[in-house]
Amino acid sequence: MVLASEMVGAIAEHWWVLLIRGLIAIIFGILFIMYPGHTLVALLYIFGAFAIVDGAFALIQALRLGVHSDRWWPLILEAVLGIAVGVLFFRFTGMSAEVVAYVIAIWAIATGILEIVAAFRFGGQGSAPWLLGLAGILSIIVGLIFAVAPIPGLLAYVIVLGIYAIIFGILMVVWAFRLRSTGKALGATT
Repeated sequence: MVLASEMVGAIAEHWWVLLIRGLIAIIFGILFIMYPGHTLVALLYIFGAFAIVDGAFALIQALRLGVHSDRWWPLILEAVLGIAVGVLFFRFTGMSAEVVAYVIAIWAIATGILEIVAAFRFGGQGSAPWLLGLAGILSIIVGLIFAVAPIPGLLAYVIVLGIYAIIFGILMVVWAFRLRSTGKALGATT
């Protein structure tokens, strides 16, 4: 078992992966909000691209963390789920709006649960894993919105996803800079 400070140092060393992941989420969120009138096919491709890119960066983060700890598996599952949903959206573009809503709901809830699990497994030590937990709670809320009240209009789907992606991205960017600061502090003490 790796000491918590060593694991925080390992996570902090790769703060930039979270930064890129957050910036990409913000960009996709802005695109969702700026161009809400596009068809379901456009939503499928944009969301599919977001899910694949987010999953790829979660995979990079998990693989880099995996050599330092046994706490990487929630990120691996989140990455695989994101990539799978992205591929599904690219492969099956003829899905109805209701099916799209339920797939996004399942993805968001599962991702949220995995982010919360990862936040608890990462622990404290000044690395601010609560931001990942907060992103997980946000993911679950968005998933529940899509599951409980599938919105009849696609426009509302796009705007909800845009707001979610921007807030999620901001949380990841803040966490990245907190990790960067933690990494510098750990480097100064060693």
